[in-house]
Amino acid sequence: MAVASDAAHFQKVRIQREDTTFDAYVVGKQDAPGVVVLQEWWGVNNQVKNHATHISQIGHGYRALVPDLYRGKVALDAAEARHLMEGLDWQGAIKDIQASVKWLKENGSPKVGVTGYCMGGALAIASGVLVPEVDAVVAFYGTPSSKLVDPSRALAPIQAHFGELDTYVGFADVTHCHGDVSGSQVVGGEAQVLWGTT
Repeated sequence: MAVASDAAHFQKVRIQREDTTFDAYVVGKQDAPGVVVLQEWWGVNNQVKNHATHISQIGHGYRALVPDLYRGKVALDAAEARHLMEGLDWQGAIKDIQASVKWLKENGSPKVGVTGYCMGGALAIASGVLVPEVDAVVAFYGTPSSKLVDPSRALAPIQAHFGELDTYVGFADVTHCHGDVSGSQVVGGEAQVLWGTT
């Protein structure tokens, strides 16, 4: 399936949380189930918008929303991305995710899941614990800091995916995540290692 990176497909919306507002980008049918698609450490770039577009076109369709956690900043290299990620207010990002989930539900989506890669994966798992409105989480390569959240206290089913051969150490503590997610009281929680992949 070809996925266009044309931003014209997205509707830019302003979302209110209790203490501030932020921009988000929405694509897909209004009454479809919703998916909050979280950025990697780069920011809201064409790659994350392509993921959202692809998700919106799967099956009968989804409504995908990408919240701008960096407030318009996009990294051009790894050093800048690291700087932006290290400066991120993670509790504030969780509030953005919660407001995004609520926005989708208030605007026609009957159920809303959260997904993300790397930093976005860590935030997705955290949202499955801290945001009661989240209905499901799928995370790719990312585990939240134990200072932020305990995945064993998940409120929503969490499915986490990791590559067995991935040698980067940082966000992917698959052993810790597997025990926590699989040990939660929520039906459907699992951490999966994709054997032979990076």
